[in-house]
Amino acid sequence: MKRFWKVAEVVAEGDGWAIRLDGRGVRTPARAPLAVPSEALARAMAEEWNAQGEEIDPASMPMTGFANATIDRVLPALGDFRGQVAAYAESDLLCYRAGDPASLVARQQAEWDPLLDWARERFGVQFAVTAGMMPVDQPARTLAALRGAVEALDPWLLAGVATLTQIGGSLVGTLALLHGASTAEGLFDIASLDERWQAEQWGEDEEATARLALRRAEFLDAARYIALAQG
Repeated sequence: MKRFWKVAEVVAEGDGWAIRLDGRGVRTPARAPLAVPSEALARAMAEEWNAQGEEIDPASMPMTGFANATIDRVLPALGDFRGQVAAYAESDLLCYRAGDPASLVARQQAEWDPLLDWARERFGVQFAVTAGMMPVDQPARTLAALRGAVEALDPWLLAGVATLTQIGGSLVGTLALLHGASTAEGLFDIASLDERWQAEQWGEDEEATARLALRRAEFLDAARYIALAQG
């Protein structure tokens, strides 16, 4: 699609903020009005529209993409979406450790244990931690507490929360970020520990490095979306 507007601007609309293109309203892919509750998010979205060249590149508009996903996919099926995010507690990356070599085991303990310790204290729960990929059942109280934490989140955060949790593999880590117990950069490093360790042992693979960079960019975009949606 070619650019058809000159200027994108933010306008107050009801209890939120909308994007206008040369004074005309913008709609989501599902044809709903594109309006958000945060002025900071709306201004970031307007910057994305204004930064477009002659042809529109959706990949360069991540904040608009998250807002579209929230309006079209999250809000109409909020209960189901919360359930999908909460389900990550059943197989959280931080609970699945390597059995060897000792150097990787030690790195996982050093980088992953603090997040589990934070969650234990924050939510008053325990975790079943195992070595290997065979499924391990988490205590029912733990699953209930983490689901409750997801259900307490502002619905406008959930598109970003889902992306962080999917890419990082850890609902605990995502909740730690939301509560200020981790930074986005630090959390991605923790989530990508296994890939970083492999590169340290065997050298970097060009394709793997490129894939990791794309995951990191998407991860940080999701964290930025959450920060803007809260603002």
